[in-house]
Amino acid sequence: MTTPSLSSIRERVLAGERLSLEDGLVLYDPATSLQEVGVLANIVRERVNGNKAYYNINTHLNPTNVCVYRCTFCAFRADLRSEKGYVMSDEQILARGQEAVDNGCTEMHIVGGLHHVKDYDWYVNVLRILHNAYPDLHLKGWTGVEINWFEFLTKKSVRQILQELMEAGLGSMPGGGAEIFHPEVRSKICEHKADAHNWLDIHRTAHELGLKTNCTMLYGHIESAYHRVDHLIRLRELQDETGGFQTFIPLAFHPENTGLSHIKKSSAIMDLRTMAVSRLMLDNIPHIKAYWIMLGIGTAQTALAYGADDLDGTVRHELIYHDAGATTPELLTVPQIQRLIVEAGREPVERDTLYRRIERDAANPAAWTVGEQILAAV
Repeated sequence: MTTPSLSSIRERVLAGERLSLEDGLVLYDPATSLQEVGVLANIVRERVNGNKAYYNINTHLNPTNVCVYRCTFCAFRADLRSEKGYVMSDEQILARGQEAVDNGCTEMHIVGGLHHVKDYDWYVNVLRILHNAYPDLHLKGWTGVEINWFEFLTKKSVRQILQELMEAGLGSMPGGGAEIFHPEVRSKICEHKADAHNWLDIHRTAHELGLKTNCTMLYGHIESAYHRVDHLIRLRELQDETGGFQTFIPLAFHPENTGLSHIKKSSAIMDLRTMAVSRLMLDNIPHIKAYWIMLGIGTAQTALAYGADDLDGTVRHELIYHDAGATTPELLTVPQIQRLIVEAGREPVERDTLYRRIERDAANPAAWTVGEQILAAV
């Protein structure tokens, strides 16, 4: 098969045509100008989302770091009897919810370890008590890996588990746990975790039930460009089928304090190229997020010209990537986020988890109402 040229790829991008795996490999080739790839990604980014750049006011909740799995890339997990291990009480969880509401958060992002002593009802209870106490706070919780663990604990179907979680207050799902789908890589970095088939099937079922979800890719470890593009195409294929993915987040691997600490952290060049290739390959996913916690603030801001249209949010209490050596701040304020977006020449728009515009009361910024749905042209 003839290797496609960048000029032929450019023609297809301008025509709105879908790119192939071979196209993706050309875009990932270091010999291909990053600047030119970025220009193409920006064309698509503006075609889909105009000049807007989105953010939200959110907080993270990691109820426990005790985990039965020992993924090579993870610095967050702890053994059951480790001094590092913790389990949050109901009171601590509710206090985190109160803090979120007091600070105007519209979303709580809930993920954690797979605690092998806690039963399924404990995880359901985390959602239930938060939703009952703070019904306006959107709960984005439990990755596909956690849902797969709940299957193991309960022997229930994915559909039944998701329905029960929705009844308890689940509003959407994050995209974590996807890592890299290809078994050549997945078997080496997280061999016991839910495989690609299970992860994709869980998100398919969520979409069928009306749950919106995000999707991710962990890059910059032992994978190759082929594995990354293969991963993107598998996500694109499921999106063709269901239309349930809202946002794709490329996650830069942080090697510090992990079993892969000998690997050099990905460069800003690789981060921007991955952002751009993702925007070009994922022609049916509306939003591409530059997660400033992982990328660093400067790279995330620059990514708004390389395909990204979302910076995530204020991100209170993020632990997982800071445990892995992330040196970014623990929190960004709304004025800081807005300034980053304006400096990049974009229009800042606060959104909720489901990409509806948030309108604030100027006299009381913690008070908010949901505005119109933000539509992307994909």
